[in-house]
Amino acid sequence: MAGQGAVPPLVAASAFVAAGTGTWRLNGPLTFDSVPGLRPSGLALLVRGAAVTIDLQGVPAADSAGLALLIDWLAVARAQGCTLRYVGLPEALRALAALSEVEALISP
Repeated sequence: MAGQGAVPPLVAASAFVAAGTGTWRLNGPLTFDSVPGLRPSGLALLVRGAAVTIDLQGVPAADSAGLALLIDWLAVARAQGCTLRYVGLPEALRALAALSEVEALISP
């Protein structure tokens, strides 16, 4: 059994890939299991004064924890003076955001 604090195995399947200047594609799930490992990686992309785009087309599954992470990254970006936007939102994630009444926060 994995010890407490161990990185869930699904995190290894999730990764940011450079997709152009200031654009990163997230490939892998954005779920409760992957969020703890993804948070620091996403935060590392946020640089004061930079414009960052995260493409979510490569996200095959997302849940409320993933949605919360996207909102968390937005809050940190704003606090750091970084512009962050999301593109390629999977329909399931868009529907969850609409249900949670936060779609305006994550939609371009």
